[in-house]
Amino acid sequence: MAEHRTMQRGALLDAARSLLSEGGTEALTFPALAERTGLARSSVYEYFRSRAAVVEELCAVDFPVWAAEVENAMQRAESPEAKIEAYVRRQLDLVGDRRHRAVVAISASELDAGAREKIRAAHGGLIAMIVEALGDLGHTQPRLAAMLLQGSVDAAVRRIELSVAEEPGVIADTAVAMILRGVRG
Repeated sequence: MAEHRTMQRGALLDAARSLLSEGGTEALTFPALAERTGLARSSVYEYFRSRAAVVEELCAVDFPVWAAEVENAMQRAESPEAKIEAYVRRQLDLVGDRRHRAVVAISASELDAGAREKIRAAHGGLIAMIVEALGDLGHTQPRLAAMLLQGSVDAAVRRIELSVAEEPGVIADTAVAMILRGVRG
């Protein structure tokens, strides 16, 4: 029975990823989850009390995996500049990934303070790595620079998601060039 519940929960999270990926936060509804999984709507409520609860669990499951991929790319890089480039490129490479789509859609979602805090804490680990790389470059305000750098990454993510503008590779190259020029001063 417990195994069955775990499978159902996994199916619901997978359906939620697809819905977020296809239509953003508005697409994530309990009727849509029920339809995707073949469960009764009342059954969906047995697993999750609200949309925010679905989103919170997706964050708990997907964000660490996504963050680990960015972290691994940074650890393989030799210089501070290469670490910054890896940080930017890996995030932009993951834009098409459904887990990343879910994480991005979530930031626009109606999360409660507890869920937002969990995401911030998870994101804090990545930001700490980039702060260190910026410090190694001799940046006098590495924390501020890290926040501005992430803002540039987020803007590039939104640009890629429009998928009507430039090729993702062009957006990534432009973002990396701008960010590296900016952090070098």
